[in-house]
Amino acid sequence: MPAERSTAFGFPETFGRGPTEAEATLLLRCLLGPTPRAMHALIWGSGTAAAVLDRIRSGDAGSEKDRRFLAQADPDAIRRRLRETGARFAGPGDPDYWAPLLRLADPPIGIFVRGRALDPGDERVAIVGSRRPTPNGIAAATELARGVASAGMVAVSGGAFGIDAAAHRGALDAGGLTVAVLGSGIDVPHPRGNLTLFERIVSSGTLVSEYPPGVPAEPFRFPARNRLIAALSRGVVVVEGTARSGTRITAEHATELGLDVFAVPGSVTSPLADTPLALIREGATLIRDADDLLADLGIRRERIGRGPAPPGLSPDERRIFDALTGPMLPVAAARAAGMPTDRALAGLIDLEFRGLVRAGGGRFERTFGSVRSERRSDGADRPGGGGPPSG
Repeated sequence: MPAERSTAFGFPETFGRGPTEAEATLLLRCLLGPTPRAMHALIWGSGTAAAVLDRIRSGDAGSEKDRRFLAQADPDAIRRRLRETGARFAGPGDPDYWAPLLRLADPPIGIFVRGRALDPGDERVAIVGSRRPTPNGIAAATELARGVASAGMVAVSGGAFGIDAAAHRGALDAGGLTVAVLGSGIDVPHPRGNLTLFERIVSSGTLVSEYPPGVPAEPFRFPARNRLIAALSRGVVVVEGTARSGTRITAEHATELGLDVFAVPGSVTSPLADTPLALIREGATLIRDADDLLADLGIRRERIGRGPAPPGLSPDERRIFDALTGPMLPVAAARAAGMPTDRALAGLIDLEFRGLVRAGGGRFERTFGSVRSERRSDGADRPGGGGPPSG
């Protein structure tokens, strides 16, 4: 029997509440047959997760494959597998389920999370683009993510090779936070070539997936993944993408949600500029760098030098970072840090390479510090690689 159509947003108040509902919601999320939109309509037509399960088991909804799964499904075994991989499940109303996901016309009935919780106080920006970018594209994504991190914001992307990986690394190297949204099971992050990157993300950021343990990466899962990237973010930045790039899907979801869409322009002769240039013609905001992005988001950097040192610094790097209370010559920074000038200069160069300080006129100053967010009054480790599209 086909699922009811629904134009409602969010979920009924009765959905997911209570101990039996928690188990039923987990089982529903582990069903791979119904699409998110079909499941959303079923829930609104039934009221509770348990009622949807009853309809599927009775043959009133779902498929034979769904019924076979439910006949042998063991919620305790699913939870055990989640614990073994360091993941957790969150349904609507749980702390790990970020409320703005409910803005989607087909919100996930639950998400699987590894790493840091999705803090409702975070401000996030998605940075997406081609799996096979140019060196300029990688540099642009890295610089944007570093700027986002330096402003205390969180960089969101899809964990794929190319632009996605550059965005995640840029944020992490700047001592910031990042969120990777997967198009595969929470315990089988894809692509495998980014496993080291995923472990870095789990240690200081967050992995998110709509898919339960064991689900492989398949091309059709990535367009669905892209709607979560948009919904988790305040705005979406497209760096590079061909005319058929899945990044356009992410931008379209952002537009539907009323979010800002930004695009980094490229050469008109480059196929990888097709999507950014098309988005700009359609009304996306052209940006050149992180300063443009932060200005258009209404984010103003406070005086650098007030924020704490980011994690992962060596003892020398931390000493020199803490000593930078404003633009300083290397000799002055060395004196303030209480170390020889050559050691201080080596530390400053390392910090500059990581995007944590910048040099100008012979002086060094922080790029990582405290910020204030204000609304304007006017309103892979390698490029390329196989596997499903990054979206």
